Amino acid sequence: MTFSYSGKLAVLYEGLGDLAAYQQLAGRLSVPLRSVSMPGYDQQESFFLCWREGSLKLIDRQLLRKGGMAVEIEPRPGEQRSWPAPKTGALAQAIGRKTKTVIDATTGWGQDSLHIFRMGYELRCIERSPVMLELLADAFARLTQLDWVSRLKLEPPELIPGNAIAVLSELEHAPDCIYLDPMFPPKRKKSALAKKSMTVLRDLLGDDEDKDQLFAAAMKATAKKVVVKSPDDVEPLGGAPHESFSGKLLRYDVYLKV
Repeated sequence: MTFSYSGKLAVLYEGLGDLAAYQQLAGRLSVPLRSVSMPGYDQQESFFLCWREGSLKLIDRQLLRKGGMAVEIEPRPGEQRSWPAPKTGALAQAIGRKTKTVIDATTGWGQDSLHIFRMGYELRCIERSPVMLELLADAFARLTQLDWVSRLKLEPPELIPGNAIAVLSELEHAPDCIYLDPMFPPKRKKSALAKKSMTVLRDLLGDDEDKDQLFAAAMKATAKKVVVKSPDDVEPLGGAPHESFSGKLLRYDVYLKV
């Protein structure tokens, strides 16, 4: 898949930091560089990338005056801050205690990836969106600066750019587990509004239309299992799973390679 952000996205320079870094980012993504000093800077694109408060952030027009969405590197509420974190909860049950190596083939905002990393698994992350790759690279760089990461001399997860279907077909070593969290079209009519980070990502990228091909590629590439995260109101992606573990409004379906 080739991503074009023409008319949707720009890099925004707010007068702070090294202008060259903004120019390079705009060049890598082939998008315009806007400056708040330019009249009408916010009238052409709907989304912007800029550095705020020490991290690269994705913002929409509602967030232009403050805030922004960055890949969060701290544990989510309720998650252990120790390392390795206990392998508890539905995600850990699905991945399994005997699993050592994991590939997250749909990294997105990286929250599940970072939870998997904190549980002590050896993790590689695949992401095809150039925007998310920039946000993830920034986050993984910030991750290395955390006290516990530097003290324990941990390396952040390996970040692999590209379409996961192609990347998985070229792996030299099969991982124990491949984790999939594809974007499904929202189905709940009366559910709470989707988290803003996901609605923005869907607006930029759309839904994953190749979920079936991705699942097939994952089953072929894995050594032991594929874990699929999905809303609890959609049909299992790969048919009846061997096991399924439920969380709040979602489930993790486990498919074993036999």
